[in-house]
Amino acid sequence: MWLKSLILASLLQIGIAGAANAAGPFGSVNVGNWIGGAFSNDQTGAFSHCAATTPYANGVILVVSQNSAGTWSLAFASPSYNFNKGENAAIDVTFDGREQARLYATAYQSNMLTAIMPLNVVRTFQKASLMVATAGRAVLNFDLTSTGPVIAALANCVSKVKADGLDKAGDFTKVAAKPAAAGDKQGAPPAKPGRTGTFTGTGFVVSPNGHVVTNSHVIDSCTGDIKGNLAGEAAMVLRVVSSDATNDLALLQAPATAMFKDFAKIRDRSMHSGDPVVAIGFPLHGYLSSDLTVTTGIVSSLSGFRNHTGRLQISAAVQAGNSGGPLFDLSGQVAGIVVAKLNALRMIKETGQLTENINFAIKTGALRDFLDNSVVPYQTAEPKGELKTADIAANARAYTMLISCTGTEQADAKR
Repeated sequence: MWLKSLILASLLQIGIAGAANAAGPFGSVNVGNWIGGAFSNDQTGAFSHCAATTPYANGVILVVSQNSAGTWSLAFASPSYNFNKGENAAIDVTFDGREQARLYATAYQSNMLTAIMPLNVVRTFQKASLMVATAGRAVLNFDLTSTGPVIAALANCVSKVKADGLDKAGDFTKVAAKPAAAGDKQGAPPAKPGRTGTFTGTGFVVSPNGHVVTNSHVIDSCTGDIKGNLAGEAAMVLRVVSSDATNDLALLQAPATAMFKDFAKIRDRSMHSGDPVVAIGFPLHGYLSSDLTVTTGIVSSLSGFRNHTGRLQISAAVQAGNSGGPLFDLSGQVAGIVVAKLNALRMIKETGQLTENINFAIKTGALRDFLDNSVVPYQTAEPKGELKTADIAANARAYTMLISCTGTEQADAKR
C-alpha cells in the first residue's frame, strides 16, 4: 500500500518545482512498467504536467516528467528518504558506462529529490539501457527499460493536452486515427481493405544517431517489421519512436550499429510562393525505378487543401510512395515533407474539373516542433547559395530511405 501511495504522491508533485497541489491523473501513460498521465494544478485547475513512474527493487522510484512549459524533470523517490524540504544535492548519472552528467536536485518533499534534465541528458536517457546514479556515498543502478517510448508518450501527452484540454485526455501511448481528407496520402499502391500487402513510402535521416522522419500514414498499417534502406544498400529494421497523426509525422530509429555521417539539415526560414523546390523519393516502388526519383517544381501556395496553414502546395510531381520524402530548396536544405497529392478523380466529381500538379508538403515548422518534442538532435541551416538539381539529389542519396513493411490495410485507410 505504501508503494502505491508513494507512486501517486510522486506523480502528483514532480511536474512543477514545489507545486504540491496537483490533481490527476487525466488520461494514461502505460509503457512497460511505467505508468502515469496528465495532471493539473489543484488550486487553478490548469494543466500542470505529464509524468510517469516506475519502481525498482533497490527501493527507489524513478519519476520522469515534462511540464506545460516543456521542461523535463527526473526524480528519485523512496519511503526511506528523509530530506529537509529545500535541501539540495548533486547527483552524478552515468549512462551505459560512457556518457556522464551532473544533475542538481532539490527536495520539494521529504521523500523525493527532483532535478531538471537538460535536453542532452533527456536524449541520452531516452536511448540508454543502464543508468548509474551517484550521490555522496550512495550508488544506485537503474535498468532503463522502455525509456524511449515513455519519453515519446509524455511529449505526446503534453502536446495533446495543450491542444485539446484535460477533458479529452486519453491513452497517450496510442495515436488516434486521422480523418480522411480530399488530399489523399501517398503511400504504396493500396491493398484491398482488410487484405495484407506490402506498403512503401519514403523517409530521411535527420540526426547522426539515425533518427528517420516519414509520414505517420506510411506506417499506420504496418503489422510486421518496418524496414528502411538507402539506395543500393541492404535494408535495416527501424523502430518506431513516436508518431503524430494530427501533423502526419512519424519518427523512426535505426539500429545503434548503423552510422550516419550524412543527414538532412532543415531550412530555418519560411518558404515563399514561387520558390523552386525539388522532391526526392521512391514513388511506385516495384513498378518504376528502384532508385531515387527526382522531380522539380515551385511552391504554388503557402497553404494546403481548404487553407490548411501547416501545408505548402507544390507543383513538383509526386506519386504513391513519395510520402514522407524530403522536399528541398535550391540550397539543399529540407523545406518540407511530401505528404499528399490532390485526388484528381474526386475533384472531377466535385468540381467537374481535371486537376493537375496539385500536391502538398508539410511545413518545416511542424517538423521542428515534432522533433523538439521527441528530443531529436537535428540541425537547421540558413539557405545559402544555389546547387544544381543533380547535386541536391546526389547529396540526398546518402540519407533518403525507402520505407517498407507488410501490413493489413484498414477499410478506412487512406494511403
